[in-house]
Formats: sequence, structure tokens, C-alpha cells
Amino acid sequence: MQALDFLSALSSDFFTGVPDSLLNPLCVALQEQYGQDPRHHIIGANEGSCAALAAGYYLSTGKVPVIYLQNSGEGNLVNPLVSLLHPRVYGIPALLIIGWRGEPGVRDEPQHAFQGEVTLPLLDTLGIPHSILSPQSTPDEVRQALETFRPFLEKGQCAAFVIRRGTFQHTSSWSSPNTCSMMRESVLETLLDCCGNAHLVCTTGKASRELFEIRERRNQGHGMDFLTVGSMGHASSIALSLALQNPHLSICCIDGDGAALMHLGAMAVIGQSRPRNLRHILLNNGCHESVGGMPSAGFSVHWPDLALACSYRSAWSVSRAEDLAPAFRECFQTEGPCFLEVRCATGSRKDLGRPTTSPAENRDLFTRSLKS
Repeated sequence: MQALDFLSALSSDFFTGVPDSLLNPLCVALQEQYGQDPRHHIIGANEGSCAALAAGYYLSTGKVPVIYLQNSGEGNLVNPLVSLLHPRVYGIPALLIIGWRGEPGVRDEPQHAFQGEVTLPLLDTLGIPHSILSPQSTPDEVRQALETFRPFLEKGQCAAFVIRRGTFQHTSSWSSPNTCSMMRESVLETLLDCCGNAHLVCTTGKASRELFEIRERRNQGHGMDFLTVGSMGHASSIALSLALQNPHLSICCIDGDGAALMHLGAMAVIGQSRPRNLRHILLNNGCHESVGGMPSAGFSVHWPDLALACSYRSAWSVSRAEDLAPAFRECFQTEGPCFLEVRCATGSRKDLGRPTTSPAENRDLFTRSLKS
């Protein structure tokens, strides 16, 4: 189904969500249709805040908003679903568009498997009627499902379309504006040259994949790295706890702009906790690259000022390759918590692979390295 045909069938004029690779054609169509007009389309920091944005739209217009998300974001969404939107609270309807990662019987990454199994049961538990769309679905089927949803929406309930892989098509792609020159993989190469024996906690997405392949090329093994393949936005909190429990070790969080924005409050807790052995590296390319390149608010934030406001001891930002290694060396020689933003270009190698070890194997290698 063409994404534009789907949007036409919905007849909605407010969309908010967190980008998902399964929904990328839809996200591109929204960017093209509405551009940067936040009255009609807002890419939120996390799915829960998208529910709040949707509530504000409904309170202002009386019209049903649309929230799009990957099913892994359902956890962020549940609290406002049941304590804000629910008919027994404010009765604010919303139409959910959920990308079904980890659908049973469809090959996917391990972090998506259980989430895929519980996607439909979770909607049932929440009392949210739903319709599954597949590559064979038509705009007429969408309209028929909307008629089925209408009595629920009129009572202030939510309803959902669950989207199988390959359902949406669109003729063009999207590339977020970015004039930075440093590629993320080369930044990670330089980081490894400068970080000494630091244990690394790397955020989800392409950064973890690139870190894994760099270690493979260097024959260094993977025991020093914890690859946070799921749980977007939580790498910095994992790193904080590691730093507090292992004060004799150097701990470094490799974060992304979309991930850091998703749970920004973690930075305040890091600053409050004052771990002297923690370095927080933010790879900022201003977009959600791993799920299709939709823009984030990463370039709207002055990250060093934010880190200092959160009580980090030191904070810097670099955007030139010649400044990178000196900045990394200063970061690892400075008492933490300290923060370094690295402004990166978008893009990665076309032949970029995925970790060949399982999450459980990564866990065991990492915990052994902490003890040794």
C-alpha cells in the first residue's frame, strides 16, 4: 500500500510519533506532506510524550490525533494511555500506528522477539481494538477498519493499526539536513585509540554495530563493551550504575542524540550522583539514522550547557576531525562525570553487519571483564 494512500484513508491532520524502520515510508510521506509544521506533525522525544502531544491536540480541536511508534515503544506509551487518555480518566481518543517488529514467525533481531510476541496480547489487555495491516492490505480495508473503530473512538477510547513488515511503500526517501564531516565509525575508531582500558556501554542502533565490527577488525574481543541493542535511551543509566558499583574502573557511555533525548532526565541523575570515573560521549548527527533518518531535536540542544546545568564537572563539543583525538584524551584525563558531544555526519557503510554474538554472550563476556 502506498503510504500516501494510507494517509488519505485516515483523513487525519495531526501526527506525532517516534520513527520506526517498518514505518519509514509513512514517516517520509509525513515529512513531505507537512514539512516542519509542528501544528500537523511532531517527531517526539519518546512515545509517552507523543501521547501528551496528542492529548493537547484533541483538547484544542476535538479531532482524533494519530500516534505512530515501533512496538518497542509501547512501554513508554502505556503510562499515559492508562492514566491520561483512558476513558476512565480523561477519555481522549487516539489512533495508534504500531510497527510490528519481532512478529512471530518473521526473522528479526533478538531484542524484538519477545516484544513481538506480546504486542497483540498487550493491546488486548489494555482494551484497545486493533486491525493488522499487511502488504496485501488496501485503502478500502483501512476505511472499513476505521468504521469498526469509530464507536470506540467516539467513547474516548484508543484504537490501533498493527503494521507488518513491508506494508507501506513510498517512492522517495528522506535525508535530514547535516553538514558535519566526521563519520560515526571513524569517530569510534578514534575513541578506541584514546580510551585506554575503559569499559564501554554503547547505545542501540548502528553505533553498537560499528563498535562490534571495529573490535573484530582489531582482533580485540568484545569483553570491554556492553552493546545496549534494545532499551533505547537507557545506556547512560546502565553506565552510571556500572561506574558507581566499580569506582576503580573507567566507564564510558557512547550515546546517540535520539537516545539521549528519549530519557533526558538520566543526565540530571548522573550529575547528581557525581561518579568520578564516568565519561559520557554523545554522537550527535541530528537524526534517528538507524530507523530511516528522520530528524531529531539533537541539533537544537546546546549539549555542553545542558550537561553543566545537570552538574557534570566538565563538558565540551567538537565538530572537526583534527580536534577529536585531543578532546577524547582530555575527556579521559578529566575527573568525571564529564560530557563530550561529537557532531557527526549521517550515513554508514552499506556492508555494515550486526553483532554475531548473542546478548547473553555479550553479557557474560562483559561481566567477566568487570571482575578481571
